[in-house]
Amino acid sequence: MRAVSQPPSVLPQANDPCWCGSGRKYKRCHKKLEGRVLPGEVSPMRTVPDGIERPNWAETGEPVYWDEPRIKSPEVIERMRHAGKVAAEILRLTGEYMQVGMTTDEVDAYAHDLYIERGAYPSTLNYNHFPKSLCSSANEVICHGIPDSRVIQDGDIMNLDVTAYIGGVHGDTNATFFMGDVDPQSRDLVRVTEEATWKGIEAIVPGRPISDIGRAIEDHAKAHKMGVVKAFIGHGIGEQFHTDIQVLHYYDSRNSMVMRPGMTFTVEPMITLGTWQHKMWDDDWTAVTADGKRTAQFEHTCLVTDDGVEVLTGGEGAASPTAPWNR
Repeated sequence: MRAVSQPPSVLPQANDPCWCGSGRKYKRCHKKLEGRVLPGEVSPMRTVPDGIERPNWAETGEPVYWDEPRIKSPEVIERMRHAGKVAAEILRLTGEYMQVGMTTDEVDAYAHDLYIERGAYPSTLNYNHFPKSLCSSANEVICHGIPDSRVIQDGDIMNLDVTAYIGGVHGDTNATFFMGDVDPQSRDLVRVTEEATWKGIEAIVPGRPISDIGRAIEDHAKAHKMGVVKAFIGHGIGEQFHTDIQVLHYYDSRNSMVMRPGMTFTVEPMITLGTWQHKMWDDDWTAVTADGKRTAQFEHTCLVTDDGVEVLTGGEGAASPTAPWNR
């Protein structure tokens, strides 16, 4: 599916040949995808200088996992604070740089250079063969969109997902940005999604089951008649990009692991205007809503503390620094 080109500014009539060159009538080919995000061309994978420390998949594309402690040592936590700040800064700067008329590949190139300037490796780069330094997910793309030749359109909502590997640990964060003149319903979606993320973060309390996070997120989404994607979840993080902690963004009593001080994991709900169900593109990475309606996401890397939570990718300089009601 990655070979699809972008439609022309003036579309054919229903019975005319499709613009893609398939030879089929437009109504039988691409008409049903009008207004949808289409895949573009993906440029070659960018390189990282030899002097930058890299994770174990950087050369092979195949991560090697080990049994990492769920509760981190003070020394690992301190390194994760730094990685979180680096990731947060890269996300904010890339979001400020991104504009209507750019390709998502141009945005990826800018972010890639920001990683290198800070001595960080882009964690997604070659992770299970993912070809780019960030994920760029527009409109109905739920997550894991691959930066490519698609041009950002006026009215798009764009999620950028940044993960920085520095000091032997990862910091993972994302946010959804408005591109140009965005319609009120999409603005409400992004607002509710950011609020739901922070509702989930505020539910992080030591001694409580991790399902409290999903309950808080789902309750907020349902109150606004929005859906919560179930297929993609938050995860443990530390010296590995993903560890065995699972953070559901909806309530399930079986998600009963008790939160303990020193645990680190992400909270990253994907909220939709329609169904929570998804479809996958042929690239095996890009997930889109099954009904084509828009979706938004925010993400933070969180540390369970003795009395609550520390947001390692939040605070000053972050795209979503604190809960909206605390600003």
